[in-house]
Amino acid sequence: MPELPEVETTVRGLALHLQDRVITSVRTARPDMRRPFPEGLGQALVGARVTGLARRAKFGLIHTSRDQTLIFHLGMSGRWRIDPDTPDKHDHLLIETESNRFALNDPRRFGWVDIVDTAQLETWPSFVSMGPEPLGPALTAQHLKTALAGRKQAIKLLLLDQRIIAGLGNIYVCEALWRAAISPKRAGSRISLAALERLVVAIREVLEQSIRDGGSSLRDYARPDGELGYFATRFHAYGRTGEPCHREDGGHIVRFEQGGRSTWYCPRCQR
Repeated sequence: MPELPEVETTVRGLALHLQDRVITSVRTARPDMRRPFPEGLGQALVGARVTGLARRAKFGLIHTSRDQTLIFHLGMSGRWRIDPDTPDKHDHLLIETESNRFALNDPRRFGWVDIVDTAQLETWPSFVSMGPEPLGPALTAQHLKTALAGRKQAIKLLLLDQRIIAGLGNIYVCEALWRAAISPKRAGSRISLAALERLVVAIREVLEQSIRDGGSSLRDYARPDGELGYFATRFHAYGRTGEPCHREDGGHIVRFEQGGRSTWYCPRCQR
């Protein structure tokens, strides 16, 4: 599934071609993806100018001059194609401007889009209970200390809770915990403020590095220009079952099931 860095990379790639452009055509190739396309989507977008692009958690935002925002989620396998050479049967939403064509391609159709009044974004159902952005100033060690107080659940699972931090997924939680030398099994309430300060730094570092690298390109993900990201070559924990820990401490990466997902960590250095 495209995670936060992949969505951020997508938004930045789209901005190069969509910012300040007028939308001239909107077509859907089917009535729905994971959810039905919003009624009146074409009417809302055609003739509107794109005034900005942004991201909230794992959602991309395309703001228009009509004070409306197109929200998209890439699901498990979605990506935007810019000026594709040939049509594809998985291009479900097509948007054109005076200079480019954009196709939302999603073979598994777990992605979806919505359009809302920009002024109502914070009260949109998927956003209303979200925690702070991991790259924003509101994510602090003190925020985590307060949010984790009294929580006996494992820190790995708590970091995946979008009410605590918005947008973190399995890959980057595993990687951040390795960088911060924190065991994914440790109860949230038992992590010191000093360790949480390391964790906040690690979260930002791993996300920013992945964004610079263009994402992880796991399974179906590719950037809008068709290029693959290469952050997967930098993994310290995720997917490295049995391999030596990069800290060269004699430890090896172990995989185990946690909350229905795989977790990778080094038992020697992550305590």
